[in-house]
Amino acid sequence: MKVVFMGTPDFAVPCLERLVSDGHDVAAVFTQPDKPKGRGYTLTPPPVKVCAMEHGIEVFQPKSMKDGEALEILKKIEPQLIVVVAFGKILPKEILDLPPYGCINVHGSLLPKYRGAAPIQWSVLNGDKITGITTMYMDVGLDTGDMLLKSETEIGENETSGELYDRMKVMGADLLSETIKKLEDGTVTRTKQKDEESSYASMLDKSMCRIDWNQSAEKVHNKVRGLSPWPVAVAELNGKKVKIHKTLLNSVSGKKGDCGEIISLNPFVVACSDGAVEILELQLEGKKRMNSKDFLMGHRLNVGDRFS
Repeated sequence: MKVVFMGTPDFAVPCLERLVSDGHDVAAVFTQPDKPKGRGYTLTPPPVKVCAMEHGIEVFQPKSMKDGEALEILKKIEPQLIVVVAFGKILPKEILDLPPYGCINVHGSLLPKYRGAAPIQWSVLNGDKITGITTMYMDVGLDTGDMLLKSETEIGENETSGELYDRMKVMGADLLSETIKKLEDGTVTRTKQKDEESSYASMLDKSMCRIDWNQSAEKVHNKVRGLSPWPVAVAELNGKKVKIHKTLLNSVSGKKGDCGEIISLNPFVVACSDGAVEILELQLEGKKRMNSKDFLMGHRLNVGDRFS
């Protein structure tokens, strides 16, 4: 099948790789413009562009999909199908209606739950036990189109959003491959989403990083997992900001303390409103990330000290 692929981050790369390995004619790739990164603000191509160039696929990086330029390019290519995975731009109706097999999207949740930009992270932040991938026909709404196939997976108790993300991008490629096969042989079925069952997964930002030790241990643990690897949960210790990268639940039984109080140093455990969390990895402001044992060797702390 002649396909145009639209995607930007590393989450989309396995889907592009699968299209190529499945023998589809990937006629072009659309992705976001290169962006400056790092201390030197070096102009860096998105992962999907790098992958496309490795396979010799023509790449387009329009600033807008709505000014008609992208539409004209697509008309010349005449794709049978457009596949969209974490592209980051809204497609106008003229593009959605162009390919005979339509535009299909690979989304990182079990729709209609977690429509929006950060479904994987919010599933962890909210302490969900199960999530998955949904393929869907795209329409003019935000992740509101008819669903095609789904694939479920359990979320580990200590799994971070970054770890889940890496698993689900491979799941997405598998489900995309299966979806296209069913599209080609005419066996795919479409199911309308129930708007009353939907929820929205907004983008993450640094304003949500501060840990509230007055919450339960489970909620604190979920915040740490959900904000890893970015933007990372933070707390304050002895007047300095500390990033908390990794925790465990219920590591010390029978010990209680005020919210935010250190109740054990071996292991490194902090009390919450209900239970406690063990801190496994942390990072003092301006320093490198390290495990708790190494951190405590270089920073004198006592049982009874408190995170604010």
